[in-house]
Amino acid sequence: MAVGVSLSAAVGRQGLRVAAMTGRLPALLILLVALLAGCHAPSRDTVVRFWAMGREGEVVTELIPEFERTHPGVRVVVQQLPWSAAHEKLLTAFAGDATPDVCQLGNTWIPEFAAMRALEPLDGRVAASPSIAVTDYFGGIWDTNVVDGALLGVPWYVDTRLLFYRRDLLLHAGFDAPPRSWDEWTRMLAAVKATAGPGRFAIALPANEVEPLLALALQQDDPLLRDDGRWGNFRSAGFRRALAYYAGMFRQGFAPPMANAEVSNIWNEFGRGYFSFYVSGPWNIGEFKRRLPADLQPSWMTAPLPGPDGPGASIAGGASLVVFRASRHKDAAWQLVEYLSRPDVQRRFHALTGDLPPRRSAWTGGSLADDVHARAFRDQLERVKPAPKVPEWERIATEIRLVAERIAHGEIGVDEAAAELDRRADRLLEKRRWLLSRDGSS
Repeated sequence: MAVGVSLSAAVGRQGLRVAAMTGRLPALLILLVALLAGCHAPSRDTVVRFWAMGREGEVVTELIPEFERTHPGVRVVVQQLPWSAAHEKLLTAFAGDATPDVCQLGNTWIPEFAAMRALEPLDGRVAASPSIAVTDYFGGIWDTNVVDGALLGVPWYVDTRLLFYRRDLLLHAGFDAPPRSWDEWTRMLAAVKATAGPGRFAIALPANEVEPLLALALQQDDPLLRDDGRWGNFRSAGFRRALAYYAGMFRQGFAPPMANAEVSNIWNEFGRGYFSFYVSGPWNIGEFKRRLPADLQPSWMTAPLPGPDGPGASIAGGASLVVFRASRHKDAAWQLVEYLSRPDVQRRFHALTGDLPPRRSAWTGGSLADDVHARAFRDQLERVKPAPKVPEWERIATEIRLVAERIAHGEIGVDEAAAELDRRADRLLEKRRWLLSRDGSS
């Protein structure tokens, strides 16, 4: 631009001399000012940096043009991150004071970034927002964003676990409806196993997936951690009850002790009747529709998880939209969060991704309202609970998975597993106890 400015200055000086001789100075001055203004004028756009992960990061760019059109002067730059690298990149960005303005954050990550004071509290903005209604959100999902009484994110999409089942095989075993309690489920599992024949099972519970056991544990009154997250609570009566029910599925031969890698194709095995129940998430609605043959499409359905004494709770999962405390464009960042939270935009986002919206109003109208396989998720989302809100939770969940795998293979019993989980959790929570004691919170 320096060359252009020098040239403009030279032309301007010559033009002024000519204008002075011809008496056309005012008109030339106007032209000169316009030219120089065009040369010097910087962009007035506020640039909002938005980091999003995986498939969501790919398709959200299709929603941005409407936002920019309705919010002149704001431009959004989306950076897609692979899930495998996202956590480390976010930590590196925080350490280098280079966090984005807005970010998609898995809701089990929120406590960790809350502990670092990296996230902007949003209570005031939500209270003043004409478009975000707290009561429109599923309560358990909203709660995942509240840490120590402060709202640190707004749910973007939700994830939970429930039953996928073969209703034809269930009917063949003598049942015309899915289970609503653990006792009913046990009777159905036994009947399906008895009618399935040798080498087949009633349910698939891949030993490398911790979510089914966590869902059973969240159905209990006892919390998974005690004393404000300082200690494990896995020897509680509630967790041992859930663990015993989970272990019983393997010991009674209802479920094979396998990992996902040991099944050549989970959808094909479901289709050929190798198992009749499968605990999984909303992404498998699309997978079963694509992968099962047309003649089997009427034969499968979804149902909420049964609980100990009736319809049960499940996991409050998914991802939220957060604004980083270091953002220099918080107002514009919040406008993007509000836009992506609109029910009509959430319905479009579901059409692009298959992700389930966190607002009840987004479930009315459109393809989602007509999807019979999604209805059970709508029901289940009224009964979801967040995981413990401590930064160490994901590592504790890994330990639960490892111990549960030993349970599935019959290597240890329920009491031994519960005691081992308490030991592992207490070790991981040692630093948390030390920090809380220094804050005078012990």
